[in-house]
Amino acid sequence: MATGPGMLLSYCTNVHPAEDLDGVIDQLARYSGPVREAAGLDTLGVGLWLPAELAHRLDRSAADRARLRAALAEHRLQVHTLNAFPYGGFHREVVKLAVYSPTWAERARLDYVLACARVLADLLPDGVPGSISTLPLAWRAPWTRADDDEATKAFATLSAELRELARRTGKTVRVAVEPEPGCVLDTVEDVVSWLAARTGPEWPEDRRIDPEYVGVCLDTCHLAVSFADPAGAVRRITDAGLRVVKVQASAALEVADPAAPGARDAVGRFVEQRYLHQVRELAASGDVLASDDLPAALGDADRRPALPGDGPWRVHFHVPLHHEPAPPLAATTEVLRDAVAAVLAAPHGAEAHLDVETYTWSVLPPDVLPDGADELVTGIAAELRWARQHLSAPAIASTTATTAVSPAMEGIDA
Repeated sequence: MATGPGMLLSYCTNVHPAEDLDGVIDQLARYSGPVREAAGLDTLGVGLWLPAELAHRLDRSAADRARLRAALAEHRLQVHTLNAFPYGGFHREVVKLAVYSPTWAERARLDYVLACARVLADLLPDGVPGSISTLPLAWRAPWTRADDDEATKAFATLSAELRELARRTGKTVRVAVEPEPGCVLDTVEDVVSWLAARTGPEWPEDRRIDPEYVGVCLDTCHLAVSFADPAGAVRRITDAGLRVVKVQASAALEVADPAAPGARDAVGRFVEQRYLHQVRELAASGDVLASDDLPAALGDADRRPALPGDGPWRVHFHVPLHHEPAPPLAATTEVLRDAVAAVLAAPHGAEAHLDVETYTWSVLPPDVLPDGADELVTGIAAELRWARQHLSAPAIASTTATTAVSPAMEGIDA
């Protein structure tokens, strides 16, 4: 187990639907401040989601950034990480594939992440590096060789701009590419291969990615869905000369035996229309079979399901960390534990940020769905307590680089 200050812990605000500055400030008062109090923390890290329009507004306006800083200070909140994966509209009635647009082949994506980086640099506490998670280029299709070249140039530009931002402000901000099932960079292996191949001196400057400023975001729900070995995945990242910049603490839904009585009905309760819930099945051969969404995996009376159901399923549905689904379902929290332990043992591991990212609270089945703001606050606080207790607790720091987790966290049950 790593020693030292430990990972900075936060929760991601993409669970809340605010898309403008007034909405974000309101969500800090309505949710984040009360979560901090319910979790027993002196200071709480919030992994802000800034939609593109708001990110650009904050980038242009020092006065607006000052308003946001004042609201954060009022509720004793700290920002050291941003989620720049969804561009906007993340709580529309139907999101699905729209969450992957614009792609990294489009200038709008680079401009958005750079705006986030400049805003984050202005919000960071002294001595604390920042992290920003982003999408793994695009959904897998359509994706062309020309798109790939544009994305390579975009990440090279990003590297140079982040380097200049550090020189100008003294604040280090790193961007973390987040592999996700179904995307161009589907697995950890994919993102490592893509990034590492573009870091060498043989690449011209306009296509060379700097691993000091671009690394990997390890979403542990996505990792579990891919059936990857957590320790092996982290080792692959570090062996390639990359770093885990950010860990998104999340758990997938697991069905050990989809053919068991009641199993399909149980997992079918998680079908909903807003988000994509990719499903993977581990075949007896060791192959991982894929379906792009839970309804397709289950099939219906008129068509064959996309997956045979002969082996275990893992579903891209972020389950609250402290929640234990009723059998025959389970959650992949063991993957999360193993991944965090592996990151902490890796080079720079304690510098990685740990962001609880359960954005699916609003689409949970009725018996788990929180009834109003108070129950959501209680649920998120329980997730943070679970993380503090179960994820290598001695090595998880609070939201400052020098202060241990508040003593009020000790002995609190999730």
